[in-house]
Amino acid sequence: MNRNTQALHMLGQSLWLDNISRDMLADGTLARYVAEFSITGLTSNPTIFDKAIGGGTAYDRSIAELTQQGQRGEALFFTLALQDLRQAADLFRPTHDATAGVDGWASLELSPLLVDDTAGSIEAAKRLHAAGERPNLFIKIPGTPAGVPAIEESIFAGVPINVTLLFSREQYIAAADAYLRGIERRIAAGLSPKVESVASLFISRWDVAVKDTVPQPLRNRLGIAVAKQTYKAYREMLASTRWLKLAAAGAHPQRLLWASTGTKDPAAPETLYVEAFAAPDTIDTLPDKTLLAFAD
Repeated sequence: MNRNTQALHMLGQSLWLDNISRDMLADGTLARYVAEFSITGLTSNPTIFDKAIGGGTAYDRSIAELTQQGQRGEALFFTLALQDLRQAADLFRPTHDATAGVDGWASLELSPLLVDDTAGSIEAAKRLHAAGERPNLFIKIPGTPAGVPAIEESIFAGVPINVTLLFSREQYIAAADAYLRGIERRIAAGLSPKVESVASLFISRWDVAVKDTVPQPLRNRLGIAVAKQTYKAYREMLASTRWLKLAAAGAHPQRLLWASTGTKDPAAPETLYVEAFAAPDTIDTLPDKTLLAFAD
């Protein structure tokens, strides 16, 4: 077990991998990350799968078989993605069971074509989670104006949600409120409050956006400032009477997840954001390069 990653684990922070490919599943890379680096979950997105599928031949046989069966376009993509994510979810299942569902998750993102479609997002979240056939599969819904009501409805329906593409404290608060409303409705309806969720705040995109407009001493600082504001709001939510009432009923908190934590500035340390965001009751999802640099 690596000392650096284990230290974060002992602090109360989960480390997830922001990557997946059929090759890393087949050659044992992901299993090694679990054993050596305390990786307890995984996030994916369409860009990650595009790189994985287009970067080699590992998917060729499955693509040929599925196209013969008549699958095309998004249907083909989601079948391939779920094949990989089921394997990842199975690898994380012992952690998921040991933590009563708090940790040990894989994540699948909805089609970006649904970004402005609330009803379509709700339907797709239910369908994809059912197709995944794994209890530890998050469905990623963006925290957009159309996504927020879809998050509430999905939580109420019992679909575990990774709220993605959050960029501010205000967006986080809206996502947290949607989660709380969904759980409150479940309790009022006599349903179990144990539907998990995480809220993913994207960090490095802020620093990329302002890199040419701020003085050198302020570069790579805005993302950290936004994260600190958001973490304060997160701790305030966990201390609120509203949340404590739900916790007493058996609900688990929607954990805050640090996303986009690989540095985009070649002059900055690869571990800049990892070191800045070591905080209890959070998750940090890391690309391979950042994970290996931090473990070194």
